[in-house]
Amino acid sequence: MKKKLVLVGNGMAGVNVVEHVLKLAKDQYEITIFGQEPHPNYNRILLSSVLAGDTEMEDIILNDWDWYEKNGITLYAGHEVTRVDTEKRKVYTDNGLSVPYDQLLLATGSHPLMLPLPGREKDGVIAFRDMKDCEAMVEASRKYKKAAVIGGGLLGLEAARGLLNLNMDVSVIHLFDRLMERQLDREAAKMLQAELERQGMRFLMEKQTEKILGEKRVTGLQFKDGSTIDADLVVMAVGIRPNVRLAAESGFEVNRGIVVNDFMETSTPDVYAVGECAEHRETVYGLVAPHREQGAVLAKRLCGLDTPPYEGSVVSTKLKVSGVDVFSAGEFNDQPDTRSLRIQDEWKGIYKKVLLRDDRIIGGVLFGDTSDSASLFRWIRDRREMTDAIHAALAVTDSSDSGISPVREMEDADQVCDCNGVSKGQILEGIREKGLASVAEVKRYTKAGSSCGGCQPLVEQILQQELGEEYDRENASRTPICSCTDLTRDEVVEAIRQKRLTMVKETMNVLDWKNPEGCPRCRPALNYYLGMVWPREHEDERESRIINEQRHANIQNDGTYSVVPRMYGGVTSPEELRRIADVAEKYRVRMVKVTGGQRLDLLGVQKEDLPKIWSELGMASGHAYAKAIRTVKTCVGADFCRFGTQNSIQMGIDMEKKFEGLDTPHKVKMAVSACPRNCAESGIKDLGVVGVEGGWEIYIGGNGGVNLRGADFLCKVQTSEEVMEVTGAYLQFYRETAEYWERTSGWIERIGLEAIKKAVVEDQENCKQLLSRLEQVLSSRRDPWKKDASDSAIRQSLYEESRVSVSAEHGREGDI
Repeated sequence: MKKKLVLVGNGMAGVNVVEHVLKLAKDQYEITIFGQEPHPNYNRILLSSVLAGDTEMEDIILNDWDWYEKNGITLYAGHEVTRVDTEKRKVYTDNGLSVPYDQLLLATGSHPLMLPLPGREKDGVIAFRDMKDCEAMVEASRKYKKAAVIGGGLLGLEAARGLLNLNMDVSVIHLFDRLMERQLDREAAKMLQAELERQGMRFLMEKQTEKILGEKRVTGLQFKDGSTIDADLVVMAVGIRPNVRLAAESGFEVNRGIVVNDFMETSTPDVYAVGECAEHRETVYGLVAPHREQGAVLAKRLCGLDTPPYEGSVVSTKLKVSGVDVFSAGEFNDQPDTRSLRIQDEWKGIYKKVLLRDDRIIGGVLFGDTSDSASLFRWIRDRREMTDAIHAALAVTDSSDSGISPVREMEDADQVCDCNGVSKGQILEGIREKGLASVAEVKRYTKAGSSCGGCQPLVEQILQQELGEEYDRENASRTPICSCTDLTRDEVVEAIRQKRLTMVKETMNVLDWKNPEGCPRCRPALNYYLGMVWPREHEDERESRIINEQRHANIQNDGTYSVVPRMYGGVTSPEELRRIADVAEKYRVRMVKVTGGQRLDLLGVQKEDLPKIWSELGMASGHAYAKAIRTVKTCVGADFCRFGTQNSIQMGIDMEKKFEGLDTPHKVKMAVSACPRNCAESGIKDLGVVGVEGGWEIYIGGNGGVNLRGADFLCKVQTSEEVMEVTGAYLQFYRETAEYWERTSGWIERIGLEAIKKAVVEDQENCKQLLSRLEQVLSSRRDPWKKDASDSAIRQSLYEESRVSVSAEHGREGDI
C-alpha cells in the first residue's frame, strides 16, 4: 500500500522534491499537492517577462496540468492549507477539505515585505511576488503613467524594467547609496545604474520613504528629507519574509523560518520543510540553487536511500538584470586583509573583480560578461589559490581569447542550469547513455535551458566538446515544436503537405508522436498548421485550441472570465453601449474597463454565464483571448483632428473587418495613425499604418512588451487598397513561415526584414500568390461579423465545452 505524501506549496522548491521522488521511487507514494495560486507549477524567476506582456503564462509553466495527471498527483490549485493536525496526521484547507498524510512537506515559500508606512493600504500600493501582482501592474499601466518602485535590489529592478516596458515613467527609490548592494560592489553597481538610466529609469538614492500620499488611491511619496514625488502606482520590493504562519500555528519550531536539521526535518516527526520557508543552521536561502540542493537530500530521505546531510550552500547569483549579465559569489567588498584583481573595459561595458585572502580566491563579481562564472564559482567554492593560468584566464574581456575553455574547465558537479539545478555531469550522462545530440534533446531530458534559456550556449558547448567530430551543429540547433516529437516546425508542416494530413490525432499518429495525446504546446500548434496548410479541408478542432479560445473568454486569476466584444476600430454606438450596460448589470459584472485596444472589457464573468452573455450582447467576439488578429487601434483621424492627414478610423475599420478572426501563430495587434504623431501607437504594433501627405507608411514587427521593439519601416503606398494588399500579403507570409507561439517581433529578427520586403512588396508575383492563398482562408471562414453566425458558433462551442469540463477541484481550469 502506498504511503501518503502531502506537499503544501506548489512552487519550484516543493515540486522539485516531488520530481526527485518520482525518479527515485515512483510507486512509493500517493502524492497530493496544495497550491494557493490557480496555476500549475511555474517559474517565478520569469515573472518579469510576464509582467511586461511579452511572455505568456504558458511559456513559464514548468509542469503543466497533464504532468500532474500522468504522475497520479492530486493537485488542489487555489486551495490554502490553514491547519495541520499532527496527532490525526491531517491537513485542513480554507475550502473545507481534509487530507491525511504519512509524510508532510511544507514548502510555503515567503511573503513580500511591505514597509509599515502610513498609507500602505491605499489603492495602487502593491508588491511584486506572483501572477496576481503582475496582472495588477499591467492593469495599472493602462490607466496611469507614473510608477515608483521602492527597493533597488534585484526584484525592484526587474519590476522597474517591466513597468518601463509598459510605457510608465519609473522612479526607483533606494535606501542605500548603490544598487544591489548585496550582490555588487560599488563599481559594478555604478555601471549598472548608468546602463539603466540610459534605458530610461530614474533613481533616487539614499532616500527613505516617510509616507504614501493620496486619499483613496496613491498619488505620490514623501521622504524623510521632506521631498516628494508623484506616483500613481507604488511597488514595494524591499525583500521577503518566510511564510511560517501555518507552521507556527501548528506547533512546529519556528525562528526566522521553519527550523530544520541537516535532513530538512522539522521539530515534528514526519514533517519536513524546504525552500524560502526553511531555516537551516540559522540561514534562510532565497535562491533556487540551495533549494535544489535541499530537495535532493530530502527526496533520498523520503525514499529511504542513504544520503549525505545537507550542510548549507555556497551562494552565488547569476542573472540578467534588465539586459545586463551579472554574476557574484562569496565576498566581493574589499577588506583590510584582502587583495583583488580588477579588470574594467568601459567601452564594452565589462567589469571583473576577484577578491583574494592569503592569495586564495574567496569571492568575485562579473558584470557584462559572465562566461567565466562557472570557473570562478568553483574556484571560490574550493578556495583555490591564484595562479598565473587563472590570472591569464580572467585578465581578458573576451573569453574566447583566454585560451581556456569554460566548459573544459568545468567539473561534472558544476551547475550549468541554475533555474533547474542541472549539472554538467547530468548533461554528459544524457549524452553518453541516452544519445542526446541536440540542445532540444538535452532540454527535454534534463530541463537545462527550458526556463530562462541563458545556459543554452553552454549546453551547446558541452555537446560540441563531448561529441567532437560527431557533433552536427545544424542538428544540435534543431528545435522540435515540443517534447512530444523530434520534428521541427518545418518538418511537421512538410509532412502535413506530403502526407495530406488533415486532423490533429491523425497527424500525431502518422508522425509517431511520443505522447499519443500530445501536450498543451503541440495540440494548438498542430491545429493551426493544419488550418494554415488546408484552409478548406481541415475542420477546426476546438478541443485542440488553448482553453481561452475554447471558451471565447480569458480566464482570470480568481477563476472568473473576461469578455471582450468587438468594436471595429474602437468605434461603437449608443445601441451597443446600452446592450453592454444591460448585460453588465444583469450578470453582476464586477468591472467594465476600456482596454488598451480601445474595447470594453467585462471582467469577473462566471463560466456558466458566458453563453448567455454572448447571446444577449449580440456582438461578435473581439478575440481578446486568441492567437489571431485581435484589434486595430485607431486615432480620431482627419475628420476630427487638425493634424490628421488621412481617415484613420475608416482604414482601421476596413482592416479589422477584412482580417477579423484570422488565425495567426501568435496574437497580432495592429494600429492606424492619421499622421506621424502616432497617437494610435503604430510604431510598436505587429503592423502599424501611418498616414502621411499623399499616402500611407507601413511598419512591421513592433512590440510593446518586455523585449521592447520599435517597428521597422516596410514600405510607403498611396492608396487604401494598397494598404490592404500589403497587409494581407504580410499577414499570410507570417502565417506560413512563423513558428506557432512566435510573435512577429521575434519572427522578423529571425528571418530578416529584407526577406519580408522581398516576399510581400518587391516580388509582385509572390505577393499575388500570398493574397490568393489568404483569400482561400478568408472565404472558408464563417462570416465572423454577422452576429447570428458568431453567436451561434460561440454558444455551441461553450455548450460542448461545458459538457466535458473537468472538475476545478483538480485544478484543470487552466488546462492547455
